[in-house]
Amino acid sequence: MCGIAGYVSTTGFVDASIPEAVQRMTDRMRLRGPDAQAVTAGAGFVFGHRRLAILDLDARSNQPMVTGDGRYSIVFNGEIYNYRELQKELKADGIQFKTTSDTEVLLRLFAREGERMLPRLRGMFAFAIWDAHLRELFIARDPYGIKPLYYKTIDSGFIFASQVKALLASQLFSPIYETAGVAGFYLWGCVPEPWTLYRGVFALPSGSWLRVKDGRHEAPTCWEDIRSNWQQKQADHSVQDLQEHVRQSVTDSVRAHLISDVPVSIFLSAGIDSGTIAGLATQLGAKVEGITIGFDELSASPEDEVPVAAEIAAHYGIPHSIRRITRAEFEQDIPHILDAMDQPSIDGVNTWFASKAASERGYKVVLSGVGGDELFYGYSWMKQFPRNVMLSRTMGIVPGMRALLKAPFNYLANNYAHPKLKGVMEFMGSVEAAYFLKRSLFLPPELPILMGIERALEGLERLGGSPPAMVKADFVNTEAGACMMDSTLYLRNQLLRDSDWTSMQFSLELRTPLVDTTLLSAFKDFNTSFAGGTGKRLLANSPINPLPQRIINRPKSGFGIPMTKWLAAATLRRDWTKMPILAGPKVPWTRRWAKLVMESFIEIEKD
Repeated sequence: MCGIAGYVSTTGFVDASIPEAVQRMTDRMRLRGPDAQAVTAGAGFVFGHRRLAILDLDARSNQPMVTGDGRYSIVFNGEIYNYRELQKELKADGIQFKTTSDTEVLLRLFAREGERMLPRLRGMFAFAIWDAHLRELFIARDPYGIKPLYYKTIDSGFIFASQVKALLASQLFSPIYETAGVAGFYLWGCVPEPWTLYRGVFALPSGSWLRVKDGRHEAPTCWEDIRSNWQQKQADHSVQDLQEHVRQSVTDSVRAHLISDVPVSIFLSAGIDSGTIAGLATQLGAKVEGITIGFDELSASPEDEVPVAAEIAAHYGIPHSIRRITRAEFEQDIPHILDAMDQPSIDGVNTWFASKAASERGYKVVLSGVGGDELFYGYSWMKQFPRNVMLSRTMGIVPGMRALLKAPFNYLANNYAHPKLKGVMEFMGSVEAAYFLKRSLFLPPELPILMGIERALEGLERLGGSPPAMVKADFVNTEAGACMMDSTLYLRNQLLRDSDWTSMQFSLELRTPLVDTTLLSAFKDFNTSFAGGTGKRLLANSPINPLPQRIINRPKSGFGIPMTKWLAAATLRRDWTKMPILAGPKVPWTRRWAKLVMESFIEIEKD
């Protein structure tokens, strides 16, 4: 896991100040790769890299890496889990290797196949390759969007980096706030891809590649869209066949994600996802340690994950480390959290402290159960979602229903702290609208209060879509649509992005065995069979020694933290009375936290 950065000139000439700018970008990402760093300049380009050594720890695998003939140079962030199989194939063709790293395999494979190699890669990745013969840059990103990559066109060329804040550190452009990014954050609690908080700075879309010639580029090309996995015609399978297929596929994914030349740990919660990963890792002979965080405010409550996590650790006989987090530590870490946060987000605090705990234990790699709910239809709201959509459609077609129900819903929203109820009348009649109402943070009519009328209207227009920032797509059924949208919106824009910046701040590589395109593809013909709790039961029974039934049947608690109590602390108080949508004791903490994040974020970026 690393940090990458670079520059390509429009003229083929690199000003003497550019290597210094790229050095500033790599310095901003020093914690992404504390083991080695380098900046290399060539004819028309400059590459920068920070290395976190996981595979082939020798300096021979440092980057930027160049082919023997000098034609191709690469900077790479991520892991290619099937690199050994690909290396064996390349060796059979007579290609000789100087390292045992996945970086060299990626470089050699591109030299042979170009972008045709992308569907063959199993892993999480964002990389850039410079072709000295064609004087052309090629950048690409994995289909789920596990690893970030951002870019901007400037007067003298094209710059890219693993972090938005690294691009800002280059000082090669003057940042202007992007209204679509600000509006997107307030609507979703995260900035939806490809937008960022800054005008002209874009995320390379997940599953896309881009070529840059003479410092200019065309639109990104999508090489794999994971939405297709919820659009396939479904086949019938017996429960026994489903169980065996899930067992083999998930075991294979965990095996792939255990490849490492350094010790591996696991974020162990009270849930099925991380518990199954722990069971399969143990079954595969890996020596792993479970890392669990706990909070005094949640002790002896259903939200306290420590006792059940300890039971899972004992069940599989793995070492278990419990790290207690206090409100005082949260307040102490707030400036560091906001500085590390690459784009504004209402989430990530839980993963921040879990990553901190794993780092304190000396680990550089951790397995996470993130993505299990999106893959196995695990969220409890997904069971009710089809009925909500049907009710919404029925209400939408009844003449006068919207006007009739507007006043009652507004009353409930104002008096019972359910502010999104005001949007029920507007967002009804489609799966996308029902999903937006479920996942949104604020509603479009509330944006003018948060960012002004003109900026709000501009932001909504630039975001596009109805609901905002959503693109309509086909899916097999309503449940599949919920999983598809959650995977390409909530998981991609929030959970995975937050997992990246929080773990990288502690020089920790976070791996996601349940967020894997090979695994996703293995279920594309029957994933609707996972609905109604079936998927999570199949997952829990995947290890030879399954999770105990008591844990399988336990109500889902989530990976929660006591933010409501923490935000009531004196050091975090604000006078919300001037902004009614944030006033009142029952206003969801996520709304107030979003405002605090945005205020602090802007203040940080102005420094």
